[in-house]
Amino acid sequence: MKLFKYLSFVALFLAAGTMYAQDAGTTKEERKPGHKNENRFKQLYEEFSTPNVYRSASGAPGPNYYQQQADYKMNIELDDKTSRISGFETITYTNNSPDELEYLWVQLDQNVRAADSPSPLIESGGAAPADQASTFVSQYMGAPFDGGFKIEAVKDTKGGNLPYTINQTMMRVEMPKNLEPGEKFEFSIKWNYLIPDHTIDRARSGYEVFEDGNKGYVIAQFYPRMAVYNDVEGWQNSQFWGRDEFALPFGNFEVNITVPADHILDATGVLTNRKEVFTKEMMNRYEQAKKSYDKPVIIVSQAEAEAASKGFSTQKKTWKLKADMVRDFGFATSRRFIWDMMAVKIGNKDVMAVSMYPPEGNPLWEDYSTMAVASTLKTYSRMAFDYPYHKAISVHAKNQGMEYPMICWNYGRPDKDGNYSERTKYGMISVIIHEVGHNYYPMIVNSDERQWTWMDEGLNTFVQYVAEQDFGEWYPDAIAPNKSYPSRRGPAKNIVNYMGGNQDYIAPIMTKGLNTYQFGNNAYGKPATGLNILRETIMGRELFDYAFSTYSKRWMFKHPTPEDFFRTMEDASAVDLDWFWRAWFYTTDYTDIGVESVKKFYVTSKMSKEVKEMMVARGLSESDLPPLVYLVEEGADDFEESMKNATIEDITTLNQYLMDNFSAEERAKLKKPKYLYEITYNKPGGIPMPIIAEISYSDGSKERIKYPAQIWRLNDKSVGKVIATDKEITMIVVDPDEETADIDTSNNTWPPTLQQGEFDTFKEGNKQ
Repeated sequence: MKLFKYLSFVALFLAAGTMYAQDAGTTKEERKPGHKNENRFKQLYEEFSTPNVYRSASGAPGPNYYQQQADYKMNIELDDKTSRISGFETITYTNNSPDELEYLWVQLDQNVRAADSPSPLIESGGAAPADQASTFVSQYMGAPFDGGFKIEAVKDTKGGNLPYTINQTMMRVEMPKNLEPGEKFEFSIKWNYLIPDHTIDRARSGYEVFEDGNKGYVIAQFYPRMAVYNDVEGWQNSQFWGRDEFALPFGNFEVNITVPADHILDATGVLTNRKEVFTKEMMNRYEQAKKSYDKPVIIVSQAEAEAASKGFSTQKKTWKLKADMVRDFGFATSRRFIWDMMAVKIGNKDVMAVSMYPPEGNPLWEDYSTMAVASTLKTYSRMAFDYPYHKAISVHAKNQGMEYPMICWNYGRPDKDGNYSERTKYGMISVIIHEVGHNYYPMIVNSDERQWTWMDEGLNTFVQYVAEQDFGEWYPDAIAPNKSYPSRRGPAKNIVNYMGGNQDYIAPIMTKGLNTYQFGNNAYGKPATGLNILRETIMGRELFDYAFSTYSKRWMFKHPTPEDFFRTMEDASAVDLDWFWRAWFYTTDYTDIGVESVKKFYVTSKMSKEVKEMMVARGLSESDLPPLVYLVEEGADDFEESMKNATIEDITTLNQYLMDNFSAEERAKLKKPKYLYEITYNKPGGIPMPIIAEISYSDGSKERIKYPAQIWRLNDKSVGKVIATDKEITMIVVDPDEETADIDTSNNTWPPTLQQGEFDTFKEGNKQ
């Protein structure tokens, strides 16, 4: 009976210190109804598709993974006077799927600019109190710009017309018979359209008119492109409304582009007739550039570009390019472009870093553009895989930031006197890093931008942050002394305002980009920040970098889904991250962790009032108990100053236990805590995160403890930890380096800090 009483007391005693203990006395009337598993650490089986022969549970392509192929042969001509582009393309489509295809779907993305496009009609809003003149004219005064495709013919290889149906930005092509697995179908499309002025409404593709009447063209989405057919959704059937970008199959391209003879041009692919379109001097400079690893070599100088700008040749020149295993094609052309190049050693081969820009971009572009391209290739190759293409081109286009295989458009322009601020400089370098980085995501790791914007923008913005921080190491002269690169996205603290904002205007990351409220934060900032938190705080760089590179290599030149990414990151690291994916990507929860309370206990051999009351409730006497060590909270009713001076040596029962079970050498190594602190951390926010606690002691020393996020697995509201120490704690700060995107730091410190009111803050600011 005495043993039973003792065990009952111990059970009750332990339960008293367990924050999630249930009340054994709950009555039937008080009993709550059952509930489904809402634990934040449950697995993502409900959200994920079942693994299959196409996509494995590990996140790797399955044994029967397939993807379609679309090869293009194109003859393109650009009319500089009318700003019209015309083309004739032959598409060879290979059905590598196990399915019989009844028809083909082709994307006509330029139809978003057709005069009858419904795209503007889906946007709601009232009259703005003020608008830029260009915006006002385009919205209220201008006639609709008819920039949609004019489809002149769709034919088979024998010249026969193929039936087709155009639905907004998609065209269904009917084949003479169904396309069986393994078969190819070849057909041609003849088309033309008017090129828009991209400076008016920031079109992804178009021209800019310079003061001398010349135009600089950045041309993309310029040809009817095959849609993706895959194991996830069959044909990609989401219209292009203007925001969500593109889903495209890989293929091989042969493209001949005819432009005015005094233009220079660069594009996706290998230039196969370089000696025909380059002057002898340009060829000499090009050969020098292939051997220059420390600085760019000018291929076309500013003086030469300005001289060519006066000519307006009526003659024509055709540039021929060939690209294998790319998902798209883009080009830039103008008689007003300066052109420079340098070589970058990537793995065991040289890659050309290239820039094209008008004189309006100098001196900024000549100083930094190609260096930024080179720096980007180095960092991304380290984080993912060696860059597989032979070149990467940065083209200057006013107000632009857009990407295509091997080529991208970027903004950043000095004033007319050639002056520029640090903000303009870093803005230009950042957009170049970002757009060149898109060669990896999604041009090579080919996710569906139309469905999951974050899979290319978010992943790319994350690696962009790493590349920005690397930039000063690659090119230290570009960064001011004792300064770090001023990255806009990536650090956890930079996403706090968004995540702590109005929940009515926040959508989960796992939302189609077209349907999000704050596109930049949702598709770029939050996913990039989440990955940075994983790398720096949760997984550590070594595990994260290995897993991230594994994902990138697994899905090179393939079509991954979000699940493939999530699964691979766990598969390659042995870190269960389902709780993180669910909270950060599937919800709009936020991080908020604080210090709820701190209790200081003293160690004593004297039975406390609390224990005595527990004994009475159980019908126990002191003789029923084994030798115990007691804790008395500072400030308790029975707290006595004499307890404050008690030491470990004063507790006879404890010392007897140590003598019986430890050698003298072992006893010498044991800690001798004078105090025990019970620290309760609470979590008003929904996202579990590691508790990073910096503890300051009375002797001036500090200790940092990181409790894994799994500490919240059994109690999502608050958890307690006990610290045994021989010195007093003077301060506790949660998340001292702002690593977790905690939206409210007012509860992060103990003792609590007095929060200064807004008026007081205003007054302090005006004293300076």
